[in-house]
Amino acid sequence: MSAVKSIRTAQADISPGMIDLAIGHPSPSLLPLDLIRRSAQLRLATDFSPYLKYGYEPGDGYFRTALADFLSRHYGGQTRESELFVSGGASQALDLFCTVYTQPGDTVLVEEPTYFLALRIFQDHRLRIVSVPTDERGLIIEALEAQLTTLRPVFLYTVPTHQNPSGATLPPDRRKRLVELSREKDFLILADEVYHLLTYGQQAPPPLAAFLSGGTVLSLGSFSKILAPGLRLGWVQAAPRLLRPLAECGLLDSGGGLNPFGSAVVLSSIETGTLDAHLELLRAEYGRRLQAMKTAIQSRLAGKVEFSPPGGGFFFWLRLSDGRDSATVLEAAKRCKTCFVPGPAFSAEGGLRDRLRLSFSYHRSEALQDGVQRLADSLS
Repeated sequence: MSAVKSIRTAQADISPGMIDLAIGHPSPSLLPLDLIRRSAQLRLATDFSPYLKYGYEPGDGYFRTALADFLSRHYGGQTRESELFVSGGASQALDLFCTVYTQPGDTVLVEEPTYFLALRIFQDHRLRIVSVPTDERGLIIEALEAQLTTLRPVFLYTVPTHQNPSGATLPPDRRKRLVELSREKDFLILADEVYHLLTYGQQAPPPLAAFLSGGTVLSLGSFSKILAPGLRLGWVQAAPRLLRPLAECGLLDSGGGLNPFGSAVVLSSIETGTLDAHLELLRAEYGRRLQAMKTAIQSRLAGKVEFSPPGGGFFFWLRLSDGRDSATVLEAAKRCKTCFVPGPAFSAEGGLRDRLRLSFSYHRSEALQDGVQRLADSLS
């Protein structure tokens, strides 16, 4: 009798016994199956079914109106339906933006470090990627100003709140100056704000979405982090003139608006308040996991790493105190049944070799503490 073939259904594939601290995914235990089921049942119980048709290119108007209200409450400023475009998640929005707004060879700026899979998307579009230095408070504006004396980028990509991978949050004065520079030097800001709603301690500054009136900011959001990544649903928030080219592109002209059925399901969760309740649950649980990993790092990696604790998001960014290459440490960590993402993955220049990223989102607190201990063992 032949062996049963293993059938993959999800991106993450963790070996038995492994505590994978590299995975920056929402925790499987926190994926709200019952919430999604009830939200879908509510929508399917009506005879009003436009979500089964080709969707309106910018996204369903009822959904965008409800999303605008949701963001107004959580961002602390007025969001308008006309400022929202529905995407298939932040990654798809990044790719669509590059398709519409860039040509191969165009210069784009990124933070050093930056989200490593955004680099993959920019490379796919054959863009010239230039790094801007950061510190523990995010993008260094003075360094950016110096680079802009010779560079003419199409856009700057930033993760301004609880940055992936560093966890840094850009302070208000730097946000304001960044937007001023974008207007003075005529470049767009592509703000990946998918972690903004996942703040667990001190309140984060207003999102870059609060600066839409300047006409240079496009803010990306996603339900992948606050509901479920399998929904493949997100949004772009920007001035209507910046959204129009996205809605009028060939992809949407052919296929219609993105994910109308998923929008209808999430609309139910907003209308019933279950999304708000789930977001509070996530903040509480992820806050506990952040604290568990912080305590474990402080006690079990003392003298071996340096770090600044994040105030939200999913990640810790560590520097190896002895300057070792994190790629070499990773091999030892795997033998101890744990792993992480080495620093060079987040560098457009192949640097950051003494850095590494740990995620606290996927595993429960006890497993996180065990994983940090295994990392400590691998550094011994």
